Amino acid sequence: MKPSLEVADIFRTFGPAYREAHQMPLRYLRVMRAIEICRTAELGGHLDQCDHCGTVRISYNSCRNRHCPKCQCLEKERWLESRERDLLPTPYFHVVFTLPEGLRPLALRNQKILYRLLFKAASDTLNELAKDSKHLGAEIGFMAILHTWSQTLINHPHLHCLVTGGGLSQDGKRWIASRKDFFIPVNVLSSLFRGKFLDGLKKLYEAGELQFPGQIEELKESPVFKRLLTSLYHQEWVVYCKPPLKHSEKVMDYLGRYTHRVALSNDRLVKLEGNQVTFRWRDSADDNKIKLLTIEAVEFIRRFLLHVLPEQFVKIRYYGILSHRSRKTKLLRCKRLLGVVTREEPEKAPKETWQDLLTRITGMDPRICPHCGKGKMIQRETLPPCSVSLEDKSLPSGGCPP
Repeated sequence: MKPSLEVADIFRTFGPAYREAHQMPLRYLRVMRAIEICRTAELGGHLDQCDHCGTVRISYNSCRNRHCPKCQCLEKERWLESRERDLLPTPYFHVVFTLPEGLRPLALRNQKILYRLLFKAASDTLNELAKDSKHLGAEIGFMAILHTWSQTLINHPHLHCLVTGGGLSQDGKRWIASRKDFFIPVNVLSSLFRGKFLDGLKKLYEAGELQFPGQIEELKESPVFKRLLTSLYHQEWVVYCKPPLKHSEKVMDYLGRYTHRVALSNDRLVKLEGNQVTFRWRDSADDNKIKLLTIEAVEFIRRFLLHVLPEQFVKIRYYGILSHRSRKTKLLRCKRLLGVVTREEPEKAPKETWQDLLTRITGMDPRICPHCGKGKMIQRETLPPCSVSLEDKSLPSGGCPP
């Protein structure tokens, strides 16, 4: 069922004035535009007709933008199915690395290089400590997923890492299982992660690769930047580990919550009254209670756009035995050591249609006529993209004017 309020509605109503009042990067404009026209006549579509009762249905194309709340469901399912083949029969740990608040303004203005540094510092920390015989003495596998938001859409960069509960021995001949609790103390993870990130940050500053626009301009001065580094070195950085997931079904369900999530889904929106947007959020500091937050629409747009990633930036990355170069060698070896029956990969099959995929995961075939329930919807006509303004209320819902 379509939500009564969507992010697209807010963008359509307040986006034109917001764009007029603010200078924005091109990627922000592209994301706003994509969300506004997703599944509308402007992207074109097709006209289907039931071969039994003659019912006509018009369906419009999706924008497929990775920040669009309406375009992630099927992509998520395809991704999960491809990852399911890589699962090992071992517990998985969920480890989260978070940038401290004092770094967030700098990260927001240097997203590409500091988010890349976040991935590197976290992955180097996990790999180095896991290979240390004091902790595990093995090569682990993990995937890292970047999120940049809090429940209230505040800038909050952090990595969700799903880590195998064990790894491949250094000689490649044994699987070394971890303890039931995580094999690396959280305080050790935090300390090494902090050191690696700040060392990388210092090198970026010395190489002149950081930008200091607007409110952080003073950080450009060496004494000010050094004071920031010193204060960050003396802070406890937040790294935590959740209880292990022991079954593959739980792992896949858990992954689905994180991989293709956008900053705010449509089902969290409650109402739009005047220029005020109300949405639900979960307060982790208050026993995860669901609460309502009301903010001005322009502030909602500003917060949403904070989480638009740099173009072509990869937000899901794989390491160790799960890395792309290791899947056909080390991962396969781990499967055999753990007694997983492996079969040769079949020749590349034709990509499953979205209709077949939706039918398989929901049990509802979108090709069945919604009116009579007997006939099939047959495509009769392709509708070209329509350039008419989204604000033109005189158009029928069927699409472009003749």
